[in-house]
Amino acid sequence: MMAPSQTAGSAVDPDDLDDRLRRFATIWSRAVYPVTATSLTRAEVEEHLLPLARQLSESLHARTFDPRTAQRIGAALIDAHCTDPEALAGTLGVIDAYLVLYCGPGTGTAPDRAPETETAAEESRARCARLQHALAAGFAQGLRERTLAEQEAIARSSLRARSDAVSALHATEARLRAVFEGAAIGIWIADLEGNVLEVNETLTRMFGGLEQHVRSKKVSEWSHPEDRPHIWQLYRELIRGEREHFRAEKPFFRQDGTVLWTNLTVSLLRDPEGRPQYQLALLEDTTERRLLNLRLRYEATHDALTGLPNRTLFFERLEKALSSGDDSRFGLCYLDLDGFKAINDSLGHATGDRLLVEVADRLQSCATAPGEMVARLGGDEFVALTTGPETEHEVGELAARILGALAAPIRVDGREFSVRGSIGIVEGPAAERTTAEVLRSADITMYRAKSAGGNRYEIADPELDARAITRHGLTTALPAALERGEFFIEYQPLVHMDDGSVHGAEALVRWSHPQHGVLGPDQFIPLAEHTGLIVPLGRWVLQEAVRQARFWQEHHADGGPLRINVNLSPTQLHHPGLVRDTVAVLERSGLEPGALCLEVTESALIGADEGLLRPLRQLADLGVDIALDDFGTGYSNLANLRRLPVSVLKLDRSFTKGMQHLPVDPVDLKIVEGIVSLAHSLELAVTVEGVETGAQADQLRELGCDTAQGWYYARPGPPDQLHALSLADAV
Repeated sequence: MMAPSQTAGSAVDPDDLDDRLRRFATIWSRAVYPVTATSLTRAEVEEHLLPLARQLSESLHARTFDPRTAQRIGAALIDAHCTDPEALAGTLGVIDAYLVLYCGPGTGTAPDRAPETETAAEESRARCARLQHALAAGFAQGLRERTLAEQEAIARSSLRARSDAVSALHATEARLRAVFEGAAIGIWIADLEGNVLEVNETLTRMFGGLEQHVRSKKVSEWSHPEDRPHIWQLYRELIRGEREHFRAEKPFFRQDGTVLWTNLTVSLLRDPEGRPQYQLALLEDTTERRLLNLRLRYEATHDALTGLPNRTLFFERLEKALSSGDDSRFGLCYLDLDGFKAINDSLGHATGDRLLVEVADRLQSCATAPGEMVARLGGDEFVALTTGPETEHEVGELAARILGALAAPIRVDGREFSVRGSIGIVEGPAAERTTAEVLRSADITMYRAKSAGGNRYEIADPELDARAITRHGLTTALPAALERGEFFIEYQPLVHMDDGSVHGAEALVRWSHPQHGVLGPDQFIPLAEHTGLIVPLGRWVLQEAVRQARFWQEHHADGGPLRINVNLSPTQLHHPGLVRDTVAVLERSGLEPGALCLEVTESALIGADEGLLRPLRQLADLGVDIALDDFGTGYSNLANLRRLPVSVLKLDRSFTKGMQHLPVDPVDLKIVEGIVSLAHSLELAVTVEGVETGAQADQLRELGCDTAQGWYYARPGPPDQLHALSLADAV
């Protein structure tokens, strides 16, 4: 059964929530009904489980996790006669498989909202695991209380029977002895001074088989260092007759020094006048169960591969650290191994796993001080946490120790590996940020370290975090922005340098963002490149620019601008539909190929093979001009110009910036003069970018540049601005 695909971020429809809870309760009832001893129908069991399902959903989304809700749900299953172990196993299986699916973050939300982060999803799964653990504890506690209540009732009945009429004394004593000796739990009877009067065989076995060892001590002497503080206070209240019974988990020392863990129930027995007379103790041996629970707890909170604490335990420790007092601080190192995927892909996961085990051992040796821990979040991601008043200095030292520990080569299967890591550090006062905020900041900072070359650590910076979050928001909003028509184009004129007439225009895309205002291409084009959206966005820019150029030609007496320049990104160059899409756009608009110029950056063509140049050659053969943009910034071999299918060189503004004011550096003049001469010798036109002053324009005209663009002529603007410039030239 699958839940509808929905995204996180908006309010949940109550009807939809009720429907999903109903389906969850249906699955739950089908799991437990076959093993439940009840006269109810399955539909009636489902109605009984529906409010419990709602409580589970509310606990999953609660701001602060409270295990008592899940414990009460486990006890409620016992009250509903779902006492079979299979009922518990079925319940845990249903919660594990379906609770987050039907009730977790990301369900029941509007389709135009951003998907929740991977960290929030991992927190929901960790919360679900904790709910299962608490429910199982509540189930076990409810079953234990039910069993103890029944057994206590039996024991009480047995003791009361001893005071029955003399005529039934022998029969009653026989029954009492049978119950007393045959009970599955340990029983002792003591007077109010604590002298043990009687013990059954089960209790004797629990303490090692020596009855005298039990009888030789008073009850008050059975203390243990791990006793809960209130247990002896409860015992004194019972002896004084202030309470009838109490229950507690209590450890005892056996004669051989080992520890016996029990669920202890002590009840007060009164004489016929109601005065306290004896104390009755029932002891259930829980030693093996406790060891099993500890083992299950360990397995649930530690990584199976490395033995390090896992995500669940780490989040518990981090939440505890962040909820400490105002004076406490914390430091977090978020580590990701550099290049680990290549090891997995080339040598296999078995080798990668052994490498991770060795890395884990080294990391664990770095965090041995009080308040420090290392955990594995998954894959090749690890975290180190330190707490205390001096974390501002200690966390940097911890990160340095980690990088130092990884510096030595690691040998696996006869091979030697050099392991590097990138670390993001978050440090600060506790109680100022949530767990999700800390992990998000650490993750962003870690990727900043990786982008800086890796094998280093970076410290979180709120301003840089905000920029990264903004970039992420822009990235996720890009597809919808294109569909909603939030992009528009401004045009900057290309001017003939000999007479100042408008030669054409370059199309420059802008994003009218609802929150951030108008964004330039440098703010979103790299994001579009990274996500692949640059292909449909570039296709839209080409369509709009060509359509506008055709409009100018049809509504201007002199034919309007002669050429429209459109930028091509490296990703578009590799797209197999480049030629087909370009030809289709030209044919639909009716614009001649010669009126279109596609600009390709020099860096995109450095070392380009024939496969990459082929679509450009095909377009050039059709009559489309190809311009080499930002020429001079890519350190390409000038001799390569002969093999490129370009007809225009666009000289980067860095070469002409020094010409904005007189006197001009002679070296700048020689460089530009040489490039222009070389271009003309190869029959290439030269366009200059970034012309901002008249002096600059005059110098470039004397050097023989063909066309130019820049703020000296006009800033990028709407199409009507360029139309007006063209009309002025015509006049």
